[in-house]
Amino acid sequence: MAFVISDECISCGACAADCPVGAISEGSGKYEIDADTCIDCGSCAGACPVGAPAQA
Repeated sequence: MAFVISDECISCGACAADCPVGAISEGSGKYEIDADTCIDCGSCAGACPVGAPAQA
């Protein structure tokens, strides 16, 4: 199951920089994860300073 980014996102981009498949992009007000591209590796969760990405 893909990861999702909560409203806690501060739009720092740390998660996008760490995503090995490029599934994360800047959305309106927060970053978003493309569920079809996400490989459920958890790199984004480890990189986020506020813990916004989590498994859906």
